[in-house]
Amino acid sequence: MQPASRGIRQYGLSAWQAVELRLDSLLGRGSNPLRHLGSIGLLAFGLLAASGTILFALFDTSVEGAYRSIEGLARVPLGLGRLLRGVHRYAADLLMIVLLLHILREWLHGHERGVRRFHWLTGVPLLAFVFVSAIGGFWLIWDELAQYSALSTAEWLDALPLLAAPLARNFLSAAAVGDRLFSLFIFVHVGVPLLLLFGLWFHIQRLSHVAVLPPRPLVRGLTATLALLALLRPVTSHAPAALDRVPASLHLDWLLLWLHPLTDATSAAFTWALVLGAMLLLFALPFLPQPQRAATALVDPDNCNGCRRCFVDCPYAAVTMVAHPNQRPGRQLAVVDPDLCVGCGICAGACPSSTPFRRGEHLRTGIDMPQLPVDALREHLREALETHPAERPLVVFGCDHGADLDALQGDDLCRLRLLCAGQLPPSFVEYALRDGAAGVVIAPCALDGCEFRLGGRWTAERLAAAREPHLRAHVRPERVALVFAGAGEESQVASTVETLRRRVQSMTIEPDETDQRIHRV
Repeated sequence: MQPASRGIRQYGLSAWQAVELRLDSLLGRGSNPLRHLGSIGLLAFGLLAASGTILFALFDTSVEGAYRSIEGLARVPLGLGRLLRGVHRYAADLLMIVLLLHILREWLHGHERGVRRFHWLTGVPLLAFVFVSAIGGFWLIWDELAQYSALSTAEWLDALPLLAAPLARNFLSAAAVGDRLFSLFIFVHVGVPLLLLFGLWFHIQRLSHVAVLPPRPLVRGLTATLALLALLRPVTSHAPAALDRVPASLHLDWLLLWLHPLTDATSAAFTWALVLGAMLLLFALPFLPQPQRAATALVDPDNCNGCRRCFVDCPYAAVTMVAHPNQRPGRQLAVVDPDLCVGCGICAGACPSSTPFRRGEHLRTGIDMPQLPVDALREHLREALETHPAERPLVVFGCDHGADLDALQGDDLCRLRLLCAGQLPPSFVEYALRDGAAGVVIAPCALDGCEFRLGGRWTAERLAAAREPHLRAHVRPERVALVFAGAGEESQVASTVETLRRRVQSMTIEPDETDQRIHRV
């Protein structure tokens, strides 16, 4: 029996994938925001920084002038002031939504555990930084909403037994709120984002080839949406703050200011317990019991030629290059950090020695995966083709995390699963065709939903001869098909297989392309 938490996770993942597939069909995979949450977060942060810099240049940092300078934005010609203020506010809402969805998605995929624990533990604090900076931004307007938020926050902090003097006394009278206190407000809203920027760098510094921005259609669409919201639903201020009266009504941003009404409805102790409990739970998740982690890549110094391809292609910067122990000048050796390696096998697919055409009883490569070595993959392919009842079967290479190959129909199929599609050396495609296969289908995960980030992208580039090692030019492209399909997209693989089946049936295969089994040594 599965633990209840694991059942909830699996059910939630299935529901999430169903929503992703639905949005794929509506928007297209490249414009599906759920597949680009991290880069959308960076886009939102960039819009916040750009609009915030301009706003700060126009802002009067005194208590008396703050409200007037914000209200003066409404008088900027062509509505540019409203546009600037609205984009700043709505970008903050977008960042918060994306952060929450990103955390949920990573948890559903089990990415808080093992090697990815570092990214989880450095990402969770960013949620707190965004909350603190957003709340501080409301204070700078110094209207009735700012007054309510600042006083509510002070009373909430006063519930802690750590403060020598109550913070709420700073809001007993108008004279108590001076430029010195307002400078603290500015630091909270401007200084904390600098910590957030450093936290973002720390969060992604162990990743290579990071997508800083989402695809251009998504950038244009999100930016236009924020601008349209800013113009159609402009952000307005309440009446100026007045500490001698209680605001009659407030229009809250429930996404960023939910803490205050929740505290009013319950108590400061309850909300402290809720916030601290949620943060402790998020920090504890990576340390809960988990399945055994995948074996990491192993380097064979005798077969590593120091080409650096595995170093360049590793999505998690787990491979570094050092001087080769044979002390030959300029010779380098790949070294794998087991604390960073996720066991995807992309490095094995990049190794030039991972070719099935190499003679030898046992195929030894420069870098390999112990749970599925390249030699074992060669033997699986040989056996599948030699024992298959069909005269010219189709070989389908799939990913363990992608579409279910067992769901494919057809007696002429040889199904081989990989740790990741990026583990497949392109030479295996040629090997399969020369050893009797009529055609080869490679089915990586969805291009923007690869479990290991870059497996599908590197596979496509290798097959297109845009990345080394590449598929040799004499291989007829009509006999090879590439389809990106994640879990639940088995129909796309089936359609690709059927298309290839019909194509090869109508082709004339030259004698030197098939029925000439590769020499066994």
